[in-house]
Amino acid sequence: MKYTPSIKRTTTQPIDLAAIRQAFQGWSNSPDPLTKLTRRLSTTLSLETQLAILAEELDSVIPFDALSYRHKIAHRDFVFATGMGGPHRCEYRLNLEGVFYGTLTLNRRKKFSDDELQAIEMIISAAIFPLRNACQYIAIEQAALTDALTSIPNKRALDEHLRRASLLSDRHGEEYTLILCDLDHFKAVNDQHGHVVGDHLLKLTAEAIENAIRNSDSVYRFGGEEFAILLPHTGEQEARDVADRVRNAVASIKIDCGGTDLSVTISCGVARHMAEEAASQWIARADEALYRAKAQGRNCTRVFATIG
Repeated sequence: MKYTPSIKRTTTQPIDLAAIRQAFQGWSNSPDPLTKLTRRLSTTLSLETQLAILAEELDSVIPFDALSYRHKIAHRDFVFATGMGGPHRCEYRLNLEGVFYGTLTLNRRKKFSDDELQAIEMIISAAIFPLRNACQYIAIEQAALTDALTSIPNKRALDEHLRRASLLSDRHGEEYTLILCDLDHFKAVNDQHGHVVGDHLLKLTAEAIENAIRNSDSVYRFGGEEFAILLPHTGEQEARDVADRVRNAVASIKIDCGGTDLSVTISCGVARHMAEEAASQWIARADEALYRAKAQGRNCTRVFATIG
C-alpha cells in the first residue's frame, strides 16, 4: 500500500501578498549598511568571498588601511588579508554561542574613535552568523576530504588533486610526480599486536611522511596501509630521493610493545605524469612501480621509467 502524507493548513487567514512583496522589496533595496551587508553575505558560503564583502562594506562606513582574518578550521590555517597596515589597530575575537570563529583585525594610520569602534562592533555582529555558516561549510568540506584516523587528506582529495595536477601539467607543461607507498607486512602487525597498535602505527607513519617531504608536497592516505605523495615541479630522480627519505623516516619509527620495539619498513613506487594522461592511468603506473618494489624485496623504491 502506498501512503501519501497530507498537509494540514494551520490557519485560514488570507495571505497579505502585497505586504510581503513590499517587505521583500524593502529588504532587497534597503540602502542601510547592515541590511546591505547581510543581504550580500547571504549570497555565498565562500568564507574568502564573505570577508571581501565585509571589508568592502565596512570600509564604506569606517575607512581603514588593512583588514586581516585568521582562523584554524579543521586543523588547517585560514588566512585572509587585504590592504596595507597602519600603527593603530583594533582586534576582535569572533565568538558565537560559545564557539570561536576566528580573529578579525583592522589597522589604519589614524586612531579609531569610540564611535567608530562601536560601529565596527555592530557591523561585525551583523556579519557573525554568515561567517559562522561559512566556517562550518569549510569544516564539512574538509571532513569529507580528510582521513578520520590520520587526519591527512583521503583518496577522494587525492583524486581531485591528481585531476587538477594533470590539467596543469598538460596546459602549462608543469612537471608532477606521484609516489605510492605501502607499509611492508602490515597485516602481521595487526595479527600479532592488534588493531590498536596497527592504527597507532598508521598515525605515526602519516606524521613521519609529512616530516620527510617538502612544504610544497602533499601526502594522502590512499587506503588501508597505503599512502600517496604528490610532488609538484618534481622529476623522477628528485621523487626517488623523496621516496628514499620517506623510507628512512618510516624505518626510524619505534613502538614499545611491552618490552619489545616494533619497527616497520615501507615500499615506494614512483611515476611522473605523462602528457595527455588521465589520473587513473597515472595512478596505475605508480601502482605498477610499487608492485615491483614489493616483488623485489620490499623496503625499496622503484620508478616507472618514462621516455622524454
